[in-house]
Amino acid sequence: MSCPTRRRVLHRGVAGLAGAVLAGPVAAATTPDAFAAPRSTGGTEHAKAHRRPADDEMPEPFDEMYQGRHIEGWPEEGDHGGHGGHGGPHEGMEFVVRIDNDDLHVMRNVDGTWVSLVNHYETFPAPRGVARAAVRELNGADLVPVVTG
Repeated sequence: MSCPTRRRVLHRGVAGLAGAVLAGPVAAATTPDAFAAPRSTGGTEHAKAHRRPADDEMPEPFDEMYQGRHIEGWPEEGDHGGHGGHGGPHEGMEFVVRIDNDDLHVMRNVDGTWVSLVNHYETFPAPRGVARAAVRELNGADLVPVVTG
């Protein structure tokens, strides 16, 4: 057997590295993520507050004073404001949220979390959290109506 040259060693090393790089995404897609953070099964209050609601759960109605503002919310039959049907278990249902009797537009994400037009970069497990965050964000200002159509 002949002595390997630098060229052969480099060629085999690059070929092996390229194979590993190309095989990485395939292996990651077919095996569980070893680097993922362990998920809580619900032992703490924080984990319970941020669990994903089941698809058939509609949030509980609420009516309270929060930081001097009256916030309330309830499920209601509606047309989703022209969003169209999504075929979910609550087809035709929407959740109304109001701050001081002004409507706050809220939306449910596919993962079950909620967002609003006031605070649309942060998700919340329920509309009550969305309303409270909107009150904090508004900092005393009034809601401006959403003009549609």
